[in-house]
Amino acid sequence: MEVIKKLIQKSEELLLGRRKLTHKEIIVNAEALENRVALLEHGQLEEFSIERTTEKRIVASIFKGKIKNLEPGLKAAFVDIGFEKNAFLHYWDIIPESLAERVDLVETPGEQKPPQKKISQNDIPKLYPPGSEVIVQVVKGPIGTKGPRITTNISIPGRYLVLMPFDPSRGISRKIEDEKERQRLKSIVRDLKLPEGMGVIVRTVGEGQKKRYFIRDLELLLQTWKQVEEKIKKEPAPCCVFQEPDLIERTVRDFLTEEIDRIVVDNEDAYERIRNMIGQISRRSRGKVRLYTEPTPIFTKFNVERQIENAFRRQVWLKSGGYICIDETEALVAIDVNTGRHKSQKDLDTTILQTNLEAAEEICRQLRLRNIGGLIVVDFIDMRHRRDQQQVLQKMREGVKRDKAKTRILPISQLGLLEMTRQRHSESMASAVYEDCPYCKGKGMVKSALSMSVEIQRKISEVLRRLREKGHHEQPHIRIFVHPEVLNRLRTEDEALLIELEKKLNGKLSFRADPSFHFEQFKITDAVTGQEL
Repeated sequence: MEVIKKLIQKSEELLLGRRKLTHKEIIVNAEALENRVALLEHGQLEEFSIERTTEKRIVASIFKGKIKNLEPGLKAAFVDIGFEKNAFLHYWDIIPESLAERVDLVETPGEQKPPQKKISQNDIPKLYPPGSEVIVQVVKGPIGTKGPRITTNISIPGRYLVLMPFDPSRGISRKIEDEKERQRLKSIVRDLKLPEGMGVIVRTVGEGQKKRYFIRDLELLLQTWKQVEEKIKKEPAPCCVFQEPDLIERTVRDFLTEEIDRIVVDNEDAYERIRNMIGQISRRSRGKVRLYTEPTPIFTKFNVERQIENAFRRQVWLKSGGYICIDETEALVAIDVNTGRHKSQKDLDTTILQTNLEAAEEICRQLRLRNIGGLIVVDFIDMRHRRDQQQVLQKMREGVKRDKAKTRILPISQLGLLEMTRQRHSESMASAVYEDCPYCKGKGMVKSALSMSVEIQRKISEVLRRLREKGHHEQPHIRIFVHPEVLNRLRTEDEALLIELEKKLNGKLSFRADPSFHFEQFKITDAVTGQEL
């Protein structure tokens, strides 16, 4: 009997352990001004999205635009789509896209495809002269001083399929690796009834789904495109003819899979909306949605708030005691890896490898959480052995597999640097949430009190010499207004220098503290007239 009890207990522990390994949940915080969605895997934040309800959803939206001008030197067109800044349309985003790299194309025997005349860059000025109208989709939102980036390769994602209204290709996502399943999906795709000139791609989430789900998804996509076509005919350019769904709808579309154990929502309207959307996909999955009604904020309850705060910090600690530093600049993102507290001298090579492997995993996670894009340079701790470098490189490549953004990773260089690119659709999370500090103007630092003292003394010398050259025979009396902390430096450590300066240049100096002054700000005036010198 005792043996049976132990066996039952052991099985329960194994089951609980298995559940813990696969436990995934989506936490939705819906408020008047902002919606936030977090994907947790056994409590750890793996994906995070934020959307302001007052801001327009631009990326993936479709516009009827008007060509404003062509720039042959840039090989690009600038298109008015209704925003303050014209959108940027590169010539290669006008030429029909080749899907072969990311999609396993499906042959459709017996189907007569209309002959496709290949378009070259030389044809574009004739096809799209200034003033002509064009249907475009935003692939990258405005970032900094740049306008939106657009393409004429239109696609509308559904739950299981992506509809391509102007491309007759059919294909399967290459992320679906099981050959037997690929053949099954190819058979389904061949049988789908599509209007002439249109194509579809099976999304990764379509793996293992029944044929009727694809048929239903295609019907919904074709209905959506019909509404878009009606707007294109009726509305004058520039105008939006299709707006990308909001964050809550995209979450259901893109993240709800069989692996998700539950969705917890803190807003009743959002809760009902999510249940209704899920009901159209799978009635069985509606039971996964839970309404959160406790007084503690939902992101605090699930420990998401603290993890978000950590995601915005420059320094991120690793389990072993090492850490990474992430610095975003205009040109690139620099990530530095350090051993930190993990400094075992017994086997330095093993310590370095372990820290670098942990860093590689955490870097991939941080890139997703922070929505970092563009050029990224990682400075790993120097590894002596090529096999260790290859192990770290492989860890990075495995880590980006789950990333929805396109990534490209180059081998680790002789200097220990890894270069990679990550597709940028919109501003990073830091840029979306934070503004440059009005005090340091985004530099992250101000001059020291010593530097300010040197600068002020230099300016005082210049002013007194200038007054003497103008014929001031009387001893000039000047007043200097400075920040209180700078004044403290002047009156203590540099007092003797200032007395010496008065004697040398035959001037009288008075100092006043002004708490309203910026640390780097100072003003020199005539003590008698108050005129600024």
